[in-house]
Amino acid sequence: MEMNAHYTSFVAVGDSFTEGMSDGLPDGSYRGWADLLAARLAARTPGFRYANLAVRGKLIGQILDDQARPAAAMGADLVTLVGGLNDVLRPKCDVDQVCDRFAAAAQLLARGGGQLVLMRSPGRQGPVLERFRPRMEQLFAHIDAVAERHGAVVVDLYTSRALADPRMWADDRLHLNAEGHRRVAEAVWQALGLDAAADWDAPLPAAQPPGWRARRSADLRFAREHLVPWIGRRLSGRSSGDGRPAKRPELLPYEG
Repeated sequence: MEMNAHYTSFVAVGDSFTEGMSDGLPDGSYRGWADLLAARLAARTPGFRYANLAVRGKLIGQILDDQARPAAAMGADLVTLVGGLNDVLRPKCDVDQVCDRFAAAAQLLARGGGQLVLMRSPGRQGPVLERFRPRMEQLFAHIDAVAERHGAVVVDLYTSRALADPRMWADDRLHLNAEGHRRVAEAVWQALGLDAAADWDAPLPAAQPPGWRARRSADLRFAREHLVPWIGRRLSGRSSGDGRPAKRPELLPYEG
């Protein structure tokens, strides 16, 4: 596929992964792979514009209803769509319905005329990945078919051994850390046919596994700070993104 290497505008659509959690900045906000990619593209193109409509916690139906149409109307020449994982990680999920809504969102964005980029999202090694792997792989197979239909680029992060390494993930075990986001930005950059700056899938150096006491301490901290609040939101029907606006709702000139 021949791709335009001189993008002048970029709009990102999705959930917490695209919002940038948990690549934290000193002011408490998040950066993430989409911001990193925008910065690199802006360095090549004066007047480069960027919007990021992603909001943490959003399901694919919400991304379809609230983000896809406004994003398509912006007419950016590069558009990314990542979503559906929040759906398939829930105990009850109609994966076929998730796939249908993803396809509808991709169709809207493809009509905007820009290069559409989709992703097979990364998964952290561990029991959560193994439990939900069949659902994830069903969704990813559908994403591949949607991409072929619309001439979209697919960035395959799911088969990455480096991004499966727990050291690439934040303490909440749901979001990539700063190094993980840096590697995703590089993966998208290369998928667009741009010159590689590094091997984004290079494995981390071997390290001594933490001892039993350190693992138990980390598990207790995870349960207290992340798992219990997550369960509370599920039981009450709330989402971490309720009432939260998009981080960059308008397609404006990028300023780092």
